[in-house]
Amino acid sequence: MHCLLIGGGVIGLSLARVLAGEGVQVTVLDRGPLGREASWAGAGILPPSSNLPGAHPFERLRTLANQLHPQWAAELQEETGLDNGFRRSGGIYLARSVGEAASLKGLQGVFADEHIEVESLTPDAAAQLEPVLRPLVDAGQLRAAFLLPGETQIRNPVHLQALIASCQLRGVELRPHVEALNFDIYGDRIQAVETSAGRMEVDLVCLTAGAWSQQLLQQLGARTSILPIRGQMILYRLPQRAFTHVLNEGPRYLTPRDDGRVLAGSTEEEAGFDKSNTAEGVADLRAFAETIVPALREAVIEKTWAGLRPAVFDGFPYMGPIPRLTNAFASAGHYRSGLHLSPAVSMELASLILGRPTQVELSTFQVARG
Repeated sequence: MHCLLIGGGVIGLSLARVLAGEGVQVTVLDRGPLGREASWAGAGILPPSSNLPGAHPFERLRTLANQLHPQWAAELQEETGLDNGFRRSGGIYLARSVGEAASLKGLQGVFADEHIEVESLTPDAAAQLEPVLRPLVDAGQLRAAFLLPGETQIRNPVHLQALIASCQLRGVELRPHVEALNFDIYGDRIQAVETSAGRMEVDLVCLTAGAWSQQLLQQLGARTSILPIRGQMILYRLPQRAFTHVLNEGPRYLTPRDDGRVLAGSTEEEAGFDKSNTAEGVADLRAFAETIVPALREAVIEKTWAGLRPAVFDGFPYMGPIPRLTNAFASAGHYRSGLHLSPAVSMELASLILGRPTQVELSTFQVARG
């Protein structure tokens, strides 16, 4: 059986790795370089999840992903020699205003209700955990905080390099810079895909093209609502690691790496498919980052970039068969959770493709919901 995956981000590469491990012949196409869109652009934060009986399917996917990430990190390092940076760093969540403090209290309550370990922190306790927060605390600017010990992280670029290497070792054909243009459909099956490199006969097709999946799904008659949301990022470089926890405030964060680099993100903007940085976006991120950690004012800004997250109107990704076609599947619209969910999504979708039972009830994510 030959499966063509259209989209070589973290979802497509993870699925290719799993299917190839099951003996499926796999080809991965991507319109650009492999693993260079939203998968590469984020900070690699993996939040903890609830394991309560009766949890929502999305939460169960998150839990399965959290169970798989350490296993995948070990396997990838053994297979490829690459350490993807999986670390249990923990996360500190911060609030500087009255409104943010109220929201933080609500979020802490949600974690507690889901039996996720969470610990209230006084401002002084937060500064004891992370001394870089001391200037913020001494200035009276930190109103509330809590610790989420189970928050982990991986290094997106290295993880993607490891996935590419693993796919190659498993015999996956990787075709970067090859764009899917059209589909040759006969009855209820895709017979072939017309690409920028020629026609490709297929047994199975799976769309894993992130924010670009919408146009492909429309060609196949599927009505979906995937919208690109731009997220701008800054990479700082310090001489040495200045803090160990991920520092979160609302949708923004500072993620420390072992080598002294710090990722600051992220904006959330409707800008179509424009991936450029803006002066305003970078300035806002700098103001956030350099207020939370004043030491960053003296750091080198190594680079800035932006990625396009694939958002969906109801907050849940699409995953499953494409309506009216018997040999076509999709997995897209993971928004900020693609990297996090990728091991679970790939295992579950591979089970679906191979006709096996899934661990998670996937009807919530069906493509047919529109």
